Amino acid sequence: MGLQGCREPTLNTRLPPAPRRRIGLTGGIATGKSRVGQLMEERGLPVLDADAYARSALAPGSPGAEAVLHRYGPGVLMAPAGAQEPQTLDRTALGRIVFADPVERRWLEQLVHPIVRSRLESELRRQANAPNVVLMVPLLFETGMDGLCSEVWLVDCDEIQQRQRLMARDGLSESEAQARIAAQWPLERKRPLASLVIDNRGLPNALATQVEQALRLPLRRP
Repeated sequence: MGLQGCREPTLNTRLPPAPRRRIGLTGGIATGKSRVGQLMEERGLPVLDADAYARSALAPGSPGAEAVLHRYGPGVLMAPAGAQEPQTLDRTALGRIVFADPVERRWLEQLVHPIVRSRLESELRRQANAPNVVLMVPLLFETGMDGLCSEVWLVDCDEIQQRQRLMARDGLSESEAQARIAAQWPLERKRPLASLVIDNRGLPNALATQVEQALRLPLRRP
């Protein structure tokens, strides 16, 4: 019986051995990465969250936020909280711009991704003696950050499920959701690159069982 009752985790041996486990956790948008990361954190594993680092890179008053404001103007700002406080970027407004224009999306990625990678590398050095560390990075393959990992776990689901979950989660139209999905590599491209595939096509509580079994599952090495 597989981790979800019907599927075994899919393994390959592409990645080289490492003295400590550095698990890259990735998948498509709205496939369930955050829930899997939460389950791993609950089991005592340090989870380095690239999305949190990306938000920090655009925090009020940061150089990243100032660069965004300089490029796009006050239309990407939330209503001011107070005259003496730095203004907060409206991520929804910013998303409408960058997901509608590949040039703008690349500009933002070139601004944010180096900051995220630097933060991940810094945290990995700080966690150098930890036997297991999780790097939760949505664009792990797209940015080449899989090179920081000893193995990669992909959280997988069907494209229709992915789109429906994204629409429900973020209140997006079907076309808006599809634009965000299309901004990432398709899951079919990521599956053969992963060390292990976690199937999130079924009930949410099935993920806990998969995570438990996957953490006990030794990787097969060349």
